[in-house]
Amino acid sequence: MRNTLSDAMAQALEYQQQRPALVTAGEQALNRLVSVALRPSGQGRVLGRFLLGLYNGEDFPFDLTDLRCLDLVLFEDCLKVLMLDYSPELEVHERIQNGNAIWQQLMEMWAPEVVEEC
Repeated sequence: MRNTLSDAMAQALEYQQQRPALVTAGEQALNRLVSVALRPSGQGRVLGRFLLGLYNGEDFPFDLTDLRCLDLVLFEDCLKVLMLDYSPELEVHERIQNGNAIWQQLMEMWAPEVVEEC
């Protein structure tokens, strides 16, 4: 099936119309993920590394298979944050209050780190 220019334009317009809802859902999910990422737990480690990877994937590589360690609700929140970050108007850490300080705390907690299993 060929994707014509008009199809691509229609998809782009539909995405732009959905963007405000994606931003709202993504920011709400981001706040939930940050609260867990700041906890010293297995899921906190995964989420901390995930958020650091979004912040700077070169300095903080993240293995996507680690998402399998998360509860389904947290996994779904990660997907919402990825949708938010697909077309970033802001850096991920700029979307929450005290983001710079929080990301510094995530770095201290979760990077560098010895790789652990779930």
